[in-house]
Amino acid sequence: MTEPTTTSGRRTDALRAVRGTPDPGTPGGGTPGGFAGAVACEWTKLWSVRSPYLCLLAGLVITGVFTFYYASIARINDHPVEPAGNAVASSAVLAQFAVVILATVAVTSEYATGSVRASLLWVPRRHRVQAAKALVVAVVSFAAGVVYAVVGTAVAWGAFDGRASFDAGTTLRQALSVGLYLALVAALAVGTAFATRHPAGALSILVTLLWGLPSVLLGVGGPDLAAVNDYLPHGAGDHFMRSGVEAPYAPVSATLIVVAWAGVAHLAGLYVLRGRDA
Repeated sequence: MTEPTTTSGRRTDALRAVRGTPDPGTPGGGTPGGFAGAVACEWTKLWSVRSPYLCLLAGLVITGVFTFYYASIARINDHPVEPAGNAVASSAVLAQFAVVILATVAVTSEYATGSVRASLLWVPRRHRVQAAKALVVAVVSFAAGVVYAVVGTAVAWGAFDGRASFDAGTTLRQALSVGLYLALVAALAVGTAFATRHPAGALSILVTLLWGLPSVLLGVGGPDLAAVNDYLPHGAGDHFMRSGVEAPYAPVSATLIVVAWAGVAHLAGLYVLRGRDA
């Protein structure tokens, strides 16, 4: 789950950015410190290895394959007409793990290589390190989610072959909703990774929470278990991503449920980060 870093120069520039240290190669040059510098540092570190590119590409492929399958089944079984964007919303159950792995590796790789010590040396305020990493990963995941939604809707539209409706406003809302959901899941993964400090531990928790537990609750059946699933991250996320489907609460409430899960994970990660040595 880790990769050797071969771009020490770029990482050095990123660390200068955190503390506002002038670049010796630029007369009078300097870069912003504080939280802006921490964000710049995390942005550089994220793109200095191959794993983010591979994760985002995998998410795009998964979305394309899943939406084509979803729409083809709807056409073959002559399902009622539904918004084309629902195929993309359904694909999030798998595509979300692309950003989960991206976020987890962004945290745990630093613990595996020991580079987290350098990060905390240059940014002593630990909440700033975690917040910067969560923000960067969430922004990337939001953008990826919107792209996935656009591509997935285009793929599904052809496969539906008349079994779907298309409305620009609804499609835009769903694309932004998918992006928001993936961003919150990424923030949830960052907090969990800081709390566990190990990729296997973090992924075990996240796979169970985002896929395993919902599968058991819905597979066993019954209104009571389905109601429990409605308050899990993906259950709530599905309610605000999908359109034209009856939900037990408003989309705003569904969004706040996912925000609450991400917030709890963030606080748990921060507690561990502040209470234990790197």
